[in-house]
Amino acid sequence: MSLKTPSAAPDTVAGPAAPRRSPRALLHIPHGGLVVVLVLVAVFTAVQADSFTTSQNLLNVLRQISVNAVIAAGLTLLMTAGGMDFSMGSNAAVTLSVAAQLLHDGWSTTAAVLVSLLLATLIGLVNGVVVTFTRVAPFVATLASAMLLDGVALLVLDGMSVTIGDRLTALGNDKILGIPYLTVVAVLVLAGVGLSMRFTTFGRDAYAMGGNEHVARLSGINVAGRKLALYALAGALAGLAGLMLLSRLGAAAPNTAGLMTQLTAVAAVVIGGTSLAGGHGSIVGTVLGAVLLGVVANALNLLQVDGNYQYVVTGGVLLVAAVVNEFQRRSSPGH
Repeated sequence: MSLKTPSAAPDTVAGPAAPRRSPRALLHIPHGGLVVVLVLVAVFTAVQADSFTTSQNLLNVLRQISVNAVIAAGLTLLMTAGGMDFSMGSNAAVTLSVAAQLLHDGWSTTAAVLVSLLLATLIGLVNGVVVTFTRVAPFVATLASAMLLDGVALLVLDGMSVTIGDRLTALGNDKILGIPYLTVVAVLVLAGVGLSMRFTTFGRDAYAMGGNEHVARLSGINVAGRKLALYALAGALAGLAGLMLLSRLGAAAPNTAGLMTQLTAVAAVVIGGTSLAGGHGSIVGTVLGAVLLGVVANALNLLQVDGNYQYVVTGGVLLVAAVVNEFQRRSSPGH
């Protein structure tokens, strides 16, 4: 007696079952949680305030984001290498104050810009020397530097606002192909930092130093030299951000930029997925973090939220974004 095996129906095609999608699948998309929070905030604001989606408002948001994004770009690279600079916002404040005074005193735009950028780079380099050769914790050294620089900025301005007329206004207000010049500068900086982190020896060394500085030194990396270069670069980018802010405002005033600007940049970098402990950094995440902060700030203004509640709402949104991002990171492969 022969045994017959059942055959498949003629119209049935054998093959792998289609994957079932679940909401948790979104957590496996890089920065998926951050994107969801950003979309929810944007949609809610667009529904509540018609002016949110106007071209003028979106351009203003882009200009605001661009300044913070340049600071955040330098901070992303530095934090990836295990460093920290809490003085970048204050460095920007000093830079824009010095540049405003020089322009107000009749210096040429080129000379004022070069001197300001060199000063900002020198400030970053000094921070690097202190952190590298005194072994003072970067958090402590640069926080002290931030307070010192905030005082210097006030001294430079002597407590008064300094206008620059129409100098630098093209950078702060003009557009190319409908995109603000400030945004073009920020995109170039972000792209440069992102490409260097991914494709250059300098970027790979930063990851190695952030992962384990001792092992990086044993592998032949000039850790001290790299640290100095990273802090100098962070200072230069802080100076660039200060000049961008000056071009946007057309004047330097007391308490412009400073520590609050720095904390905004730190928030953008951290919720974007860059590790405070070093060894992991993401320019894409930093961009999303900066955009989220800019959109939230703009939304609060358009919705006319009481100023007393703005910090509460902003902090709550950032906390939600950070928690969602952390869940997404832990659920990704390799964690």
